[in-house]
Amino acid sequence: MKRLPDLEAWAIFAKVAECGSFARAAAELTLSQATVSKTITRLEARMKTMLFHRTSRRIALTEAGHASLERASRILAEGEAVEADIAEQSTSLRGAVRVTAPMSFGLSHLAPLLPEFMARHPDVELDFHFSDEQVDLVAKRLDLALRIASLADSSLLARRLCAVRILLVGSPAYFARYGRPRHPRELAEHRALLYSNAPGGQFWRFRHADEGEFALEMPSPLRVNNAEALTPALRAGLGLALQPEFLAWQDVQAGELETVMMDWQVDPIALYILTPPGRNRPARVQALIDYLAARLASAPWARRQQETEG
Repeated sequence: MKRLPDLEAWAIFAKVAECGSFARAAAELTLSQATVSKTITRLEARMKTMLFHRTSRRIALTEAGHASLERASRILAEGEAVEADIAEQSTSLRGAVRVTAPMSFGLSHLAPLLPEFMARHPDVELDFHFSDEQVDLVAKRLDLALRIASLADSSLLARRLCAVRILLVGSPAYFARYGRPRHPRELAEHRALLYSNAPGGQFWRFRHADEGEFALEMPSPLRVNNAEALTPALRAGLGLALQPEFLAWQDVQAGELETVMMDWQVDPIALYILTPPGRNRPARVQALIDYLAARLASAPWARRQQETEG
């Protein structure tokens, strides 16, 4: 099996030749003189030839050393250049940030925030992938994800931004026709509009402070894999649905939808920013995280939830 070249040794060789001294090269590389000397000896043994003539006063390149110097210097220069470039990207606000987020939430609440961030940081390239599927951040080489869920244990790093209430909503016309349910058992007489990606599927589960838990299966004339698609049918009075507050709050404020059974709670979920394992993030990624965290945590539906909790 062919061995990899000893790139570190060739870089050190180039630095010794540049400095004309083992001691000066060691100082510039923040290595001990013994380490530099042993590295050159190792390289010469590997090449089976001397690269430097050594005396007590000075060193000089041999013919083999002269022949090797130009390419060894390129190895040193390329190594220094790539490290400098990566270091600059990690500390400066330029380069790409790849993000995944839920479709409806992304379109309604993330997309409007992006122009301000882009204006602040014109050298940052944003690459957003909106999907209700939970994408593997590591496999897809994504920098961060926004997820609205009851987060399971994960190797990903999570930052909780705010709680997201799930509201049982319907239109005034629907409730005028079918009545306002007060207990989950009454929902058996109602028409459910279902979000198929919900953890419980067709099962709706509620919790009451005094009466405990209640679950029932809800047949439905409409199932969708994007919760926003339920809104037209809700407004048209064709059923009721469990909707996240960030989707329903404006319609509730406008009176187009109403909430019922507020004393029965669906298991809470929250908005999280997730990042891959590892604490060191490029500055551009951290800047986007901080910006989104500040703006989303102060969103009207999030603020109203915080006030309710307080």
